[in-house]
Amino acid sequence: MSQLIWRLAFWTLVLTTVWLSLITAALIPTALHFWDKAQHALGFAGLAYLGMMAYPGQILKVLLGLMLLGVGIECAQWMTSWRQGDWQDWVADCFGLAIGAPAWCLMNRRFKFRTK
Repeated sequence: MSQLIWRLAFWTLVLTTVWLSLITAALIPTALHFWDKAQHALGFAGLAYLGMMAYPGQILKVLLGLMLLGVGIECAQWMTSWRQGDWQDWVADCFGLAIGAPAWCLMNRRFKFRTK
């Protein structure tokens, strides 16, 4: 898959994550109503994996950027009247990064992704 496709997938997931994080809970599809911390962890594991596929030569920047995205989302939720920012959600985000990054590393070892 070309680098452009990975980047498109990554930024689409980033925008989808931000959108789902900031809309009212009533607008979130019922299929996505399961344990909140698991949603955060799974979402950010996917973001980590796609981000590392999209930018394989910038792993630390990707992971730091995603950590800051998680903080930013929680701060933005805190400022709304319809969502709540929660530091525990950010911890779940970081847990997801800690799952997605090693998954990418294992796949990279197996398939030798380009690093530029």
